[in-house]
Amino acid sequence: MQAFLALISASTSMAARSPVAATLTPEQFGARGDGRTDDSAAFAALSDAINAAGGGTIALRPTTYLVGTLGPDLVPRRLLEIRGCSSAVRINGNGAVLRCASRQPYGAFTQELRPITEPAKKGDGRLLLRPYAAMVLVEDCSGPVAIENLELDGNVSGLRIGGPHGGDSWQIGCWGVGLRNNGGSERIVNVWAHDQAQDGFYIDGVDSDAPRVTRELIRLRAHRNARQGLSLVGGRGYTVTASEFAQTGRKSIHSAPAAGVDIEAQRGKQIRRIRFADCTFSDNHGCGLVADSGDSADLSFSRCTFVGTTNWSVWARKPAMVFEHCRFVGSIVHGFADPSPARATRFSDCVFTDEPALSPTGMVYLRKNIIAHLPYAQNVLFDRCRFRLRHGGVLPWSVGPIWRDCSMSQTSKQIAHTRGTFKGTNRIDGPVSTAKSVIEGMLYLNGRLLPRSGAR
Repeated sequence: MQAFLALISASTSMAARSPVAATLTPEQFGARGDGRTDDSAAFAALSDAINAAGGGTIALRPTTYLVGTLGPDLVPRRLLEIRGCSSAVRINGNGAVLRCASRQPYGAFTQELRPITEPAKKGDGRLLLRPYAAMVLVEDCSGPVAIENLELDGNVSGLRIGGPHGGDSWQIGCWGVGLRNNGGSERIVNVWAHDQAQDGFYIDGVDSDAPRVTRELIRLRAHRNARQGLSLVGGRGYTVTASEFAQTGRKSIHSAPAAGVDIEAQRGKQIRRIRFADCTFSDNHGCGLVADSGDSADLSFSRCTFVGTTNWSVWARKPAMVFEHCRFVGSIVHGFADPSPARATRFSDCVFTDEPALSPTGMVYLRKNIIAHLPYAQNVLFDRCRFRLRHGGVLPWSVGPIWRDCSMSQTSKQIAHTRGTFKGTNRIDGPVSTAKSVIEGMLYLNGRLLPRSGAR
């Protein structure tokens, strides 16, 4: 205990003398890092020291730290929980792995620790258990935060799964990384969060702009998490690059919406200016990307790939969503319709395909064989897009979008109903009806130039 207090005192003194506090390791607080001994208490003590110093650097070893073993009190274990730091915080994983111990309970249980599968009833005394809230949680920090080179293994297949909580899902927080209400810059680089019982990454950012604050998520990997690869529930100005969100809900449990990425503003917050570039959303139980709830807008995706194997590749229904140079394998749905073209969804230089070779499982989700379901798509723009359907896929079923300089083809004999306003030069090959469309430019249907017209 005296050694622990001395470490906190030294860290606090250093923080007072320098904007960068001490570099601390979990081994200084008793961690073994042998993959067998539970190191949860050491991580909690390390966090206390950093928080007392107001910031600092955490350095891990390239080894496996076992965490999450619940004690008799069944209280979730505190791991790396950084709160209220005003100086810089850096977590350098150095290739370390934090792995949740096996046989830990997650879900709804009786007092005797038997799983409860019945719906919750008032006074039934059920316990909602989880091994931890987050492996890494950073919240209410005003100084810059960096998290680098770390693997977070939730070991969901090795947990004791109780009954669901929240319908037929397990809506009990259990994340790899959580960022909440941090006013300073945030940077996560090369972090792999996988097999978490809920989300790989959970971000609830501040709902305000600040000068010289950057929020960067680079080379994230989120695999086989039960609810989301990434949940974004609030915040502004995040950029996500070179990241992968795959196989959500593909292990022992899955919880709605089971998406690769869910953009869903909550608790009255806004989401604005979110940028994804060179990212992959693939083979998730739910949608690859879903944006449908809360006050979210101004979302852009550049050079991204969306692969739906058993569900929609994209569900896009928020204002000012832009997709540029993206590839879609499998059906998309919606698109934000609006009288203002600036608010309607825009697809530019994108490719839509049903090619199984582009799917990691060889499966491609095609709802009623149709590549794009756009029933209410006023001013949704497809600009210089290509639709190449060679494996039974059918061209879009649409009402109201704008098609400009697009090329489309299908080999299926099923009739497509691709309607809207055609501008520039469009070419369509296949059994397609354009009835009730507006043709303002040149539309070639199976090689025949259709006359310009109003509604047809």
